Amino acid sequence: MCAAGRRSRLDDVSGNVTAAGVEETLKDFWASRPRRPHRGRKIAGVAEGIAERYRIDPVIVRVAFVAMALCNGAGVFIYLLGWLGLPQEDDEVSPVEALIGQGRSSTPIPLTVLLCLALFPATGFFFDGGFTMVAGVLLSVGAVYLLHLNRGAVNRPAPITTTSSAEQVTEMGQEKTDTPPAWDPLGAAPFAWDLPEPGQAVAPAPPPAPVRRYRKRKSPVTGITLGLSLMVVATAVITGRGETWFTPLHTLGAVLGVMGVGLLVGAFTRGGRGLIGLVVPLSLVGVLGTVVNLADLNGNGRVGDLNPRPTSIAEVDSEYVLKAGSIQLDLTGLPNAGQVETEVRSVVGTLQVTVPRTADVEVRCEADLGSVQCLGQESNGTDAQVETKDVGTDGPGGLKILLHVRNGVGDVEVKRG
Repeated sequence: MCAAGRRSRLDDVSGNVTAAGVEETLKDFWASRPRRPHRGRKIAGVAEGIAERYRIDPVIVRVAFVAMALCNGAGVFIYLLGWLGLPQEDDEVSPVEALIGQGRSSTPIPLTVLLCLALFPATGFFFDGGFTMVAGVLLSVGAVYLLHLNRGAVNRPAPITTTSSAEQVTEMGQEKTDTPPAWDPLGAAPFAWDLPEPGQAVAPAPPPAPVRRYRKRKSPVTGITLGLSLMVVATAVITGRGETWFTPLHTLGAVLGVMGVGLLVGAFTRGGRGLIGLVVPLSLVGVLGTVVNLADLNGNGRVGDLNPRPTSIAEVDSEYVLKAGSIQLDLTGLPNAGQVETEVRSVVGTLQVTVPRTADVEVRCEADLGSVQCLGQESNGTDAQVETKDVGTDGPGGLKILLHVRNGVGDVEVKRG
């Protein structure tokens, strides 16, 4: 029993030492973590920084990242963490630390926010990737841990400290000093004439008053608001699979609501100005999303220009579709008899259809946001619509055209040729 007791105590001591060693190694890694250099980088300098810190070939690190990326995106997830957590070589802190006001980083705040948002899809891969993804992440973390454990003392980066110039005490706007100037080495300048009377005790000079340095405190409103916005996006990503409400547009509205509250609080606390650069473009995207059905961007069609000129009814397609661009459909070359039905549609762009002067045309023109000019009738603004029938210059009879022209954002025009 005594031997068993001693063995148990030794196991406890060994376990505590091991835990302490792991903790100290992790703390030392964070204190002397690699810095992303400017030279030699391919993307953000994560691989180059790790290789330079531990004196290994950067090609090996890049190959390791590519290999881990094949494990259902584990390498991408680790690289994004390195981009956010490793400071650049001239920066005080990493981008994610600068986001919460811990210091200065040259990485713009909008880019840091986008990188944080990119982590959520990678985290989704982490949860859905199964054993391969989890194993890839654990292998990457373990490799970095062992690398620092064995080569942590190699090429340790010097800490970057911020220094501010000492403020000097001035009197009447002039700098006060007791050192004679170079042009008066004998001290004949007027300030050297202030000598005590013979026999008069010289009082010791009072100590200089301490100079107070007031450091402007950064408002935490921006960091807190961005953190809450990221939580909203994370909630939408995690719960959006089973909830139909968490559409991209609704999520964007919730994020803008959080940022609006942050701007309101910042108006009273003199902070939150960094949110303006995000609120404006996100608001424009939100307005565009409420006007245009952005789901059409995932549908059929391409980006570019279409200029079809069919000369027979068989050559007329049932639809002409673009995601973005210009469509100019010329139907003036069709014969004077028969019937044609087609649809012209785009998400963003310009749509123009030219019909023969004598054709009987039934047309419906629509634009979610833009201008509609349809056979002499016009409508502008949001939800612009024109529906009309026109038998042409020769009256009823002859070629009949059934036409539907719809645009998301842009102009729609149907005219006679």
